[in-house]
Amino acid sequence: QVQLVESGGGLVQAGDSLRLSCAASGRTVSSYAMGWFRQAPGKEREFVAAVSWSGGSTYFADSVKGRFTISRDNAKNTVYLQMNSLKPEDTAVYYCAASSKSAFGSGRTSLYGYWGQGTQVTVSS
Repeated sequence: QVQLVESGGGLVQAGDSLRLSCAASGRTVSSYAMGWFRQAPGKEREFVAAVSWSGGSTYFADSVKGRFTISRDNAKNTVYLQMNSLKPEDTAVYYCAASSKSAFGSGRTSLYGYWGQGTQVTVSS
């Protein structure tokens, strides 16, 4: 079992930055790829970013490329999502997830077996 707890969400203005954290515990977390997803009201959960177990490979949704970065600190069992130049359309509940699948970078939610409870990010215009 892997337990994931997100933090760092909040209310910000357009153009601001925010850093989300995902603290992981349980099985050898460092062997899992990690991803961030988001879900806005009335919409399906969508892929935001992912990072390989080593941190050497990262993947991003087109909508956040150039604005968001993902990183991990395996010594701290923590994954981060740095969000810059936030837009109102980034408003959503953000979820952290862990995957043991090699195709994790595709962003398919079915490849992620462990999920956190989510943290709300609201960007006002």
